[in-house]
Amino acid sequence: MKPRHKFAFLCLFAALAITSYGNADESEPSVAPSDTSSDSDSDSIRVATFAGGCFWCMEPPFDEMQGVLSTTSGYTGGRIDDPTYDQVKTGRTGHIESMQVKFDSSVVTYQKLLWLFWHNVDPTQAGGQFCDRGNQYRTAIFYHDEKQKELAQETKAEVRGQLGKRVHTEIIAATEFYPAEDYHQDYYRKNPKKYKFYRFTCGRDRQLDAVWGDKARKP
Repeated sequence: MKPRHKFAFLCLFAALAITSYGNADESEPSVAPSDTSSDSDSDSIRVATFAGGCFWCMEPPFDEMQGVLSTTSGYTGGRIDDPTYDQVKTGRTGHIESMQVKFDSSVVTYQKLLWLFWHNVDPTQAGGQFCDRGNQYRTAIFYHDEKQKELAQETKAEVRGQLGKRVHTEIIAATEFYPAEDYHQDYYRKNPKKYKFYRFTCGRDRQLDAVWGDKARKP
């Protein structure tokens, strides 16, 4: 079997093994995109939304960031309400696999979260990320206000200058965010072996290292 075909087979095997897995423990519900009324210090609580390919792989670095209160995998930017994973993965609903981050802006800035996002994706790839191909896996930053839009545009320009290549990451106004099914939430914690196998066979870390060097996966 040719190496390229062997790699594709491993990715397909990983995807089949993962999608056949049943629901795991319930995760915490997602916060609405702009609703922070339930927080005791709501003035400093903000929401950010990023799309970086597979949402399982985007949760870990943000969960480790001081000041991040929660991460929720989900779908946004599409044409139908309450989409399911089976619908989104076809690429026909217009949604993008994404992650919503609830954070305390008095502890961590949105700009720092932006750099953490950039260093966890390959922004020079169009039509998906790593082994996940299709518009539902493309990279995007969904801004929730004009300041977020401005910072996203500024950092995108910096990334373009640093890499010397076209940056395909879109900057889009945030719309309705739909949390993914429970078994997708915190998948890397619930199913560490399957998660690590998927991440390895997808080649995510190899490509991040090639693009970012010692900046890979860091803010």
